[in-house]
Amino acid sequence: MRKLFFALSFFGILMTQTMAHASTVNVNIPQDETEQQEEAPAAVVEEAPAAVVEEAPAEAPAEVSFTQELKKRFIEGGPGFMGIVLICLILGLAIAIERIIYLNLATTNTQKLTSGVEEALASGGVEAAKELCRDTKGPVASIFYQGLDRANEGVESAEKAVVAYGGVQMGQLEKNVSWISLFIALAPMLGFMGTVIGMIQAFDKIEAAGDMQPSLVAGGIKVALLTTVFGLIVAIILQIFYNYIIAKIDSIVNDMEDASITLIDILVAQKK
Repeated sequence: MRKLFFALSFFGILMTQTMAHASTVNVNIPQDETEQQEEAPAAVVEEAPAAVVEEAPAEAPAEVSFTQELKKRFIEGGPGFMGIVLICLILGLAIAIERIIYLNLATTNTQKLTSGVEEALASGGVEAAKELCRDTKGPVASIFYQGLDRANEGVESAEKAVVAYGGVQMGQLEKNVSWISLFIALAPMLGFMGTVIGMIQAFDKIEAAGDMQPSLVAGGIKVALLTTVFGLIVAIILQIFYNYIIAKIDSIVNDMEDASITLIDILVAQKK
């Protein structure tokens, strides 16, 4: 209660002094100035619309496009680590695009091929089926050809040929994919290395100046953060392509295995 009473008393004294000071100022104003002050509002009211009409609209700030901002930040990051991160992105995308094109061309309609091979075996024998596989692109057709080429030696020989050549075709599908995973791991590492080097440079400037000033460390810290951001962006982009390629390879491998089993069953039925 004492604190509240003291606060109210202090507020009342302060308001009293303010009002007294305001009355003193009004008393000291000459009569002519008082009349000018009374006439001022009318003049302001009359001239205000003209001032509003004549006021020019403020120009909107120019918008910076995403590519311009990206280019600016890339240059600010420095050519050293940013250039290496960019090389990782270019090489990784080149390999990923090449693999995607190869895998799309390697994708075949296994059901159509299997039924065609079965019909060729029934009508023209092994040679007709081999000719059909020779004219068809893709790893499944190549595996069928190797199995049919050993069909005269027995079903077991054909099965061994299918399994062995299936491993070869799987290696062709996974060719150069490990390089993409390398670039995925390398890009953020380079970004973190740029971060560490940028922080070291910032502390070197602090040590040389003997004072902790934001202007001294801002440049080094900005470079450090930019290299990290670009390294993570490259890793994210390449990771998306890598996951798509792996999923595509798994789909083709599953088709190869199913088609190989179907081919062995067809050869067993032909022998009977």
